[in-house]
Amino acid sequence: MRTILLLLISNVFMTIAWYGHLKHKGIPIWKAILLAWGIAFFEYCLMVPANRMGYASGFSGFQLKMTQEVITLVVFAVFAVLYLKEPFRWNYLVSFGLLLGAVYFMFKK
Repeated sequence: MRTILLLLISNVFMTIAWYGHLKHKGIPIWKAILLAWGIAFFEYCLMVPANRMGYASGFSGFQLKMTQEVITLVVFAVFAVLYLKEPFRWNYLVSFGLLLGAVYFMFKK
């Protein structure tokens, strides 16, 4: 559970680092890059331990990556709707459902 929680928090940081600048078009790109690097530092401080703990507790590398991707998409969906004010369309929901199916098969023995 700690692995999932750390992955979730790290993805919040990374989503802000990668996409938070999109609403601020007046900021020079070099400033956006430096700010993103600063935010991403905290993401790495959470992501690396999450992957280490997950791997040590029995997750495979494939399982860690697939779990991280699904968390990333969920975090991004919330961010896109609430911060970027983008609509959430039905086909996004179907796509997420298919990804959850992929996670199911990834963990199936």
